[in-house]
Amino acid sequence: MSAQRTTQKVTLAKGLNMGLRAAMERDDKVLVMGEDVGKLGGVFRITDGLQKDFGEDRVIDSPLAESGIVGTAVGLALRGYRPVVEIQFDGFVYPAYDQIVCQVAKMHFRSQGRSRMPMVIRIPFGGGIGAVEHHSESPEAQFAHTPGLKVVACSNPVDGYWMLQQAIACDDPVVFLEPKRQYHADKADLDVDATPQPLFSSRVVRRGTDVTVLAYGPTVKTALKAAEAASNEGRSLEVVDLRTLSPLDMAPVYESVRRTGRAVVCHEAHVNLGMGAELAARITEECFYSLEAPVLRVGGFDTPYPPSRIEEDFLPDLDRVLDAVDRSLAI
Repeated sequence: MSAQRTTQKVTLAKGLNMGLRAAMERDDKVLVMGEDVGKLGGVFRITDGLQKDFGEDRVIDSPLAESGIVGTAVGLALRGYRPVVEIQFDGFVYPAYDQIVCQVAKMHFRSQGRSRMPMVIRIPFGGGIGAVEHHSESPEAQFAHTPGLKVVACSNPVDGYWMLQQAIACDDPVVFLEPKRQYHADKADLDVDATPQPLFSSRVVRRGTDVTVLAYGPTVKTALKAAEAASNEGRSLEVVDLRTLSPLDMAPVYESVRRTGRAVVCHEAHVNLGMGAELAARITEECFYSLEAPVLRVGGFDTPYPPSRIEEDFLPDLDRVLDAVDRSLAI
């Protein structure tokens, strides 16, 4: 009798939904909270069906009050629960910023290790969906800059499934960033019996020899498209999916850059003081004698996120990544 098939094609949205379901089945202390996460299943349907199956005590429709959502989750975490809170859109997180930075991030340190804060804060981030103001932000650097917070960003359905479960199992607070334009874009083969990669680790997703391209979240797909286009011109780009932004897993990055001698960092957030600045600094410090060119950054411009009709001019695309590659190779 053949073994039961465990592989299925899923979108990122479905992978996240399955990950939440698996975590809730495994541990009845896991709760889901947020605006419209219950009966509606979330605006992106990530929590679809969970309230029906787990009840209103574990999948809680909250008021429109982000500070209250996170503040309530702090109390639940202190009492032994593992709350998973959904911030409906990235730009809505700022009313909760005080709770996240002043309470969530500091509780373990403040209590000298006596109090844990096992909480996941899910944030759909990035642009590309034609949304209005406050719906297309990239606030990752603000959280990665805060000691006491873990920050991760999935880029594909398989990572979404595994990383969310790993984040929920973590005893530290995790800001879990989800590239919203990828929710229903692509499908991938998910094997629920596979052994996942550790949560706080980066991964080479395409091997190359000429330039290392670093990306995370929504720009991983952009970087892979750029690598494919570059191959048609005889150039070999290595693409690294960072996956974790705090802590950064730099060992695969250093190994790659020491081989290629060049690095380009790509993210949707503003270039100024973005994650690319920290990555460039670390690479320069550790790989200085291997570099053939400065580390270059590709990202959003230093303006507020624009109206949707011109957002494609704001967002990093294949051409801007390839332009940075050309500039690096020209030095």
